[in-house]
Formats: sequence, C-alpha cells, structure tokens
Amino acid sequence: MAKVSEAQILDALQSVRPPGSAQSIVQADMIEGLVIREGNVGFAIKIDPSQAKEMEALRQAAERIVFDLPGVSSASVALTAHRAEPAPAPQSSATGGKAPLPGIGAIVAVASGKGGVGKSTTATNVSLALAAKGLRVGLLDADIYGPSQPRMMGLSGRPQSPDGKKIIPHESYGVRCMSIGFLVGEDTPMIWRGPMVQSALMQMLRDVVWGEIDVLIVDMPPGTGDAQLTMAQQVPLTGAVIVSTPQSVALADVKKAVNMFRKVDVPILGVVENMSLYICPKCGHEDHIFSHGGARQEAEAQQVPFLGEVALEPAIREASDNGRPIVAAHPESRQAETYRNIAEALWVQVGSGDSARAQPSIVME
Repeated sequence: MAKVSEAQILDALQSVRPPGSAQSIVQADMIEGLVIREGNVGFAIKIDPSQAKEMEALRQAAERIVFDLPGVSSASVALTAHRAEPAPAPQSSATGGKAPLPGIGAIVAVASGKGGVGKSTTATNVSLALAAKGLRVGLLDADIYGPSQPRMMGLSGRPQSPDGKKIIPHESYGVRCMSIGFLVGEDTPMIWRGPMVQSALMQMLRDVVWGEIDVLIVDMPPGTGDAQLTMAQQVPLTGAVIVSTPQSVALADVKKAVNMFRKVDVPILGVVENMSLYICPKCGHEDHIFSHGGARQEAEAQQVPFLGEVALEPAIREASDNGRPIVAAHPESRQAETYRNIAEALWVQVGSGDSARAQPSIVME
C-alpha cells in the first residue's frame, strides 16, 4: 500500500469549508494534531463550542475525504471545542484548588501499573455492585486508546447532545456511562498525541450531564502517563484503587502506580488482587497460576488497605465479553459476591461521612 503524506492530506482537505466560510479548514488553521502512522490518520478540527452541532457534518466530510485517499487504512477525526479561559475557581481545602464536578460525590480512579490485569473488569463490576447498594453511580472510561466499557456494559451508538454542547451519557444496569468508544468505531485506532487525549478526558468529564450521582468510577488507562497526571492534577479525585495480579512482574508496577498517585497527593484507597487463583469450573480444583497473595503483601508493605481478591474464572470473562457483567448477569454467584465485598470495602472509605459530598459547586459554562 502506498504511503500517504501530510501534504496530500492537507491538499485534500482544502475542499472542506465550514458553512458560510470562503476559507477551507486548512486555510483557517482549524486542523490540530495531525498524525499519520502506518496508514492510520488522526487529527482534530478546532471549532467554537456553540457550533458543535452543525459542525458534525463537516467532521464527517473531512473524515470521509481522508479515508478515501490512497494509502489510508483508517481515519479518525474529532471536534475540539476551544473556549475562552474561565476565571480561576476559588481554592478550597476539599479540592486543592481543582474545579469540582457539581452533583458528583466521590470520584474514584481504578488504575493499574500495567495492562492486562483486569482493571476494566474490576471497574465495571465494582460500579454495578455499588449501584446494587442503591447508590447513584457513573462510570467513565478514561482509556482513550483502548476503551473497553462499551463492550463490557453492552452499549453502543453515539450519545445524545440536545444542545450540541452537553452530552447525555448512556445508561446500563442503572449505571451512567461515558466512553470515547461511543464516538468512534470499535476498530478505529486512536492515534492522538497527549494534549488531544487530555482535552478529550476533560470534555468527557465536564461536558457530560452526569446529574446527581454518589460516586463516579473512572476506568483509567494502564500505566503512569499523561492521562493519569491529567486526572490527578485537574480533577478532585477522592482516591485511587490499584488492580494487580499476584506475580512479581505486576507487583513492581503496583509500587510505581502507588508512588505516582502519592506524588500528586491522591490517596490510595486500596489494592485488589485479580486472577488470584484459578478454580476449575468442572471439578472445583484450585490452582495458583499467577502465584497468590502477592498483592495483599504489597498492600501491607505500602500500608494501604487490601480490598479483596478475585479468582480467575471463565464465567467472569464470558459475562464481560457478552456485555452482561457478572454482578448483573449472575448476582447470586460467588464471583458477584466477591465484587460486592470489594465495593463495600471501598464505600466504607469514600461514603462513610460527608467528605465525599462536601465539594463546593461552580457554574459550568
């Protein structure tokens, strides 16, 4: 396949003009963050937020034109709304100067030092377990590069935006959910640079009508990069939960994740050991494929709570793949009980007093 160049893309986009404008989006300097990687093209179009609704057709046209170019295997185009900077919000000891999210009580980041440890599965089932307690729960999929929540929660399609500014989150099993996966195709790679990821995260937090909720669970991307720093520095996180498997290679990353959150003054609410043991679904035999107890020991070493351990069982994976998480699909199962116990241990910390709801309110433009 022939390679496409930046010049070819910009030349093709000369034909895309905003409504009523004599200039193309290239001439008007509206293109931001153009990235080309092995035939995958991504960029953002800078717009006024008041024009978001009518600019959707322009976004689709730009995406279609680029996709049709020889050498392009996928095209991902986003609208980036640029606003005038608001006046600084009054500083508060409850938020450390970070602008709070009106109506939202506790904000809990579910994180991991590395990928593949079951962080998203944990975030999903803990969210449903909290909702089963009668709490009002939101779930934000903050993994821009690899969103999992649309599939796990059985959701698809673009969320509604009645005014072209605010987004109404999807809802499943009583949990309000937002993910970049609702806005792009499941097979579309996100090849954005750090600033675009940060902008998308803040829009999914602050431009979504979450309503009144008791706790917002944030399914973080793995690692300790831009997304984690953005959330820690700009959002009044109540705390973080670290998910890990028991083996040594994963536990080394637990230390990194714990230290990263501590450096940005985010409390560690606890550690969850996932894939703690394997239970044969036919005979019930137990085997420690990834060792056992390592996460508990690391939690003790770091002097943070240990929230519980989750077995490696096919039923959990099958339920998540089918969009019916185990807590909702089989609430009577031992697996669901495990997640409910973890959720209870978590809620004891974030919902035991008024601190989770003591954040001041601001008016969102």
